[in-house]
Amino acid sequence: MFNAADALQPSFIEQPLDALWQQISPLYSVEESAWLEQLLPLAEPSEQERQFTVEKATRLIEQVRADRTAIQMIDALLLEYSLDTKEGILLMCLAEALMRIPDAATADALIRDKLSVADWKSHLKNSDSLFVNASTWGLMLTGKVVSMESKEDGSPARVINRLTNKMSEPVIRKAMHQAMKIMGHQFVLGRTIGEAMKNGQAKRDKGFTYSFDMLGEAALTQDDAKKYFNDYIEAIDAVGLDNKKHSKSPCPTVSIKLSALHPRYDVSNEGRVLTEMYDTVLELLKRARALNVGITIDAEEADRLELSLKLFEKLYRSETVKGWGRFGLVIQAYSKRALPVLTWLAALSKEQGDVIPLRLVKGAYWDSELKMCQQSGYQGYPVYTRKEATDTSYLACARFLLSSHVRGLIFPQFASHNAHTVTAILAMATHRDFEFQRLHGMGEALYN
Repeated sequence: MFNAADALQPSFIEQPLDALWQQISPLYSVEESAWLEQLLPLAEPSEQERQFTVEKATRLIEQVRADRTAIQMIDALLLEYSLDTKEGILLMCLAEALMRIPDAATADALIRDKLSVADWKSHLKNSDSLFVNASTWGLMLTGKVVSMESKEDGSPARVINRLTNKMSEPVIRKAMHQAMKIMGHQFVLGRTIGEAMKNGQAKRDKGFTYSFDMLGEAALTQDDAKKYFNDYIEAIDAVGLDNKKHSKSPCPTVSIKLSALHPRYDVSNEGRVLTEMYDTVLELLKRARALNVGITIDAEEADRLELSLKLFEKLYRSETVKGWGRFGLVIQAYSKRALPVLTWLAALSKEQGDVIPLRLVKGAYWDSELKMCQQSGYQGYPVYTRKEATDTSYLACARFLLSSHVRGLIFPQFASHNAHTVTAILAMATHRDFEFQRLHGMGEALYN
């Protein structure tokens, strides 16, 4: 059984790869509390680290709050309507679904369903932002309009309510679509790779760089997979051409989703994945290496983890990738298997000699992972059920990645918008061979 403390011993990653691999799957749904007891010593800061983290994080937060220009209007809105509130979840559900609905009647029904049940009044005057308070008033009034009684009787009040409701629906629908577009501009750099690169040039001129990916990646048919493959080729070509023009600025990379490149990307089709998908991704890697465009394999759901790692290893060992050092992947810290996966990857890098760029994120599929396990009647979960557990895992993984015996094997890319997480990593770091990453539209004030 994997022992977390052993990961900090240099000799641990000198074990045979097969031995380290065998320690990954048994932790799929390990009992959470017992496993956290092993991770806590890795995440626990020394007194010096604790003092640095508190002072630095406090200073960063105060600087961000003092700079009124640092927090954009959308940032303030998302801060008030965060995903730990019912209203925040309703808004995000609406934002995600509304853009996909082609007909007005269904859009009106969705808006009515989401806006009429929320307690918008409880958010009034919670924020100092005039924009947030005005938005809250708008949501309150909209919620009252769409929830007006619609029973079919002839009383004057009911008739007026129905007329108000019907007359308001087109206006509300138009306003909601416009609001979703504004939010889209906040988080989407461009509608095409060319537009995204143009919009991102100002940041690149300041020393930032990008890892471009595409929204909505999921292949249900071979035609879908072919379309995404061509989109990735287009992105690689565009980034490669731009790198030649701007050779002095940091080179952007491209992130790809394996599930976008095959309609049957699951464990039951492992044979097809390791043959058909291998050839597909290898073709992308050949194009990318010729243009020196780094490629990152994005994260998938928990049940696909081992499958993704097997494919990554096969590609990593190919002649196309050997000696390159720009082929990496994403690991999610909310997975109970995150730390043993990192030790296996470090050993893989040590064996071949090529550094692996690795983006460490907290996790992207938390809700669906829990729901799937509950629907299937599983005894445990492959991901942590509490935020503080994920935070602990993230810092434990960071401690391992920053260890002296891992330096040069894995290049850590810490993706976080959390001031405490960022400063905790700076406190535990003994070198500077790593970078921080953030989502476009989020955390800009922190990193500025």
